[in-house]
Amino acid sequence: MELFRRITKPVSLVVTAGMIALSLQMPMANAAMVSTAEVVQSLQTQQDISRIHEALNRDEVKSQLSQMGVDPALVQARVDALSDSEAQQLAQQLDQMPAGSGVVGALLFIFIVLLVTDLLGLTSVFPFTKKGSMHP
Repeated sequence: MELFRRITKPVSLVVTAGMIALSLQMPMANAAMVSTAEVVQSLQTQQDISRIHEALNRDEVKSQLSQMGVDPALVQARVDALSDSEAQQLAQQLDQMPAGSGVVGALLFIFIVLLVTDLLGLTSVFPFTKKGSMHP
């Protein structure tokens, strides 16, 4: 019985110290209310991005992008990285264009967005841009 007490006391101290150390390492959980407006905005952004992807998946759009020297996969990745306001603006422009004639306008807008992000050094889509040329 004495041997059992000599072993359990140090073991219980080590286990207690370990549990205290683990509890200090755990991050605090933060819970916040999510407003309906935030949920609606998130869903709207997802819908906008899916509409842009649908427009970019057209064969004529892919061929135009290829003729411009742009990989359609890179364009898809850049669309996924658009901010909420950029996605909304591009989706609105797609909605305002007449059916069939909006492809050129959408391509021009995407080309300009990609060109600006290339010049800022945020992406590397076009080989003819000097990366980071706008930074001192």
